[in-house]
Amino acid sequence: MTPTLLQADSLAVMAGELAYHVATHSKPYSPQMHLVPAGSTTQLFLANGSRLHSINDETAATLKQLQEQKNEAAITATLAALGLDAPPAIDDTPLKNPKTYALSLAIAQKCNMGCAYCYADQGDFGGPTRNMPLTTAKRSIDLLLADCTAGSKVQLTFLGGEPLVNRKALREATQYASEQGKLKNVQVNFSITTNGTLLKADDAAFFEQHGFAVTISLDGIGEQHDRLRPLKNGSGTYAQIIKNIQPLLQIQRKMQVSARVTVTPLNMDLAQTLQEFIGMGFHSVGFSPLLRSSNGQGEMTQQDLEQMLQGMITCGLLFEQHVLAGKRFPFLNMVNALKEIAKGTHRPYPCGAGAGYMGVSADGELAACHRFVNEPAGRMGSLDNGVDHTLQNNWLASRHVHQQQPCSQCWARYLCGGGCHHEVLEKGRTACDYIRGWLHYTIQAHARITRLAPHWYK
Repeated sequence: MTPTLLQADSLAVMAGELAYHVATHSKPYSPQMHLVPAGSTTQLFLANGSRLHSINDETAATLKQLQEQKNEAAITATLAALGLDAPPAIDDTPLKNPKTYALSLAIAQKCNMGCAYCYADQGDFGGPTRNMPLTTAKRSIDLLLADCTAGSKVQLTFLGGEPLVNRKALREATQYASEQGKLKNVQVNFSITTNGTLLKADDAAFFEQHGFAVTISLDGIGEQHDRLRPLKNGSGTYAQIIKNIQPLLQIQRKMQVSARVTVTPLNMDLAQTLQEFIGMGFHSVGFSPLLRSSNGQGEMTQQDLEQMLQGMITCGLLFEQHVLAGKRFPFLNMVNALKEIAKGTHRPYPCGAGAGYMGVSADGELAACHRFVNEPAGRMGSLDNGVDHTLQNNWLASRHVHQQQPCSQCWARYLCGGGCHHEVLEKGRTACDYIRGWLHYTIQAHARITRLAPHWYK
């Protein structure tokens, strides 16, 4: 189906049909390959190397039959006969002693909001509230830049809690990182995730000056957001946030301002939310399901994830409509998925956590990522003693996708990488069907878009 400009009710019907198709066809029938019907053709996705090939009906029928028979030996032989076999793109060898190229600083382990689902226990990570001292922030930056070569790039992110609680240290650390980067001829890129309630007009100029990627946490429109993201006294925050972000949206050039929506059973109006936020002028808008909360509240069930997938497909169809009409439509999940499919992303890990990326707590402890701050499971050393390579390498060996189950039997394992480490360790793999369904749909969309608008991403 190639969507045209359709009314909302027609889009919902089409999304429902696609969601049903996806649920039927996206299961992990073979660990080697996946068949994706895409209009008049079939896309053959090969897990090894995340390669896509268009195949004829006869070949598709043969592979489908072998897949239904679970005859992996015959699938291997058939792929070889088609000239589609290849050496393994990923083996069992884990990363070892990787260089750190990105740090997130828990610049404030405290927050002014009372979001019930917060993975950071409402900002304090289960401990006493505290700000990161500027000296700790500077030592973190020194660690990040220590072994950088001239011309390289690094990423410095400010998180919390709410990072703007510690605005002075955040600004001074940014200035220090910028100066040290120039001395070493290293490009330092900056980002911040904020709830938006404490933003001031002059923050916009500061973030623009340093080219920040600014992510605003917004969980829906109006009362929907207020119900999920109140202040600690229970009062709503939506109106104040929308007012506060206007200076940022108006002057963003080097700065890019995005909206991040955490999806719970209470805010499933994804298409409406997406269009509202894009209309406000956000550079991009992305959705992420709540799979693990500190108190168990608001977590998505299997049924919720099925409903979310239909909503995501509705948003994807909106994206397709706009792209085919030559219009920009910054639906971040879709853009990222299509780019990964186009370049054949294949990886043994879901992200850089514990490898090139680490989190730093307010007291200088290193963690696998910002979610593992203050948690023994993700401990990676300290600023005092540096990265503990024994902890790091043991982590990377244990978290390699080849060590995860049931990942070894899944066609999407090298696109997915095994799922968010923190969520998987806390809750298991509750979102596999959702992830496969989304990837199945985006592979179909990739075939449509590249046929009709081949240069959309350039």
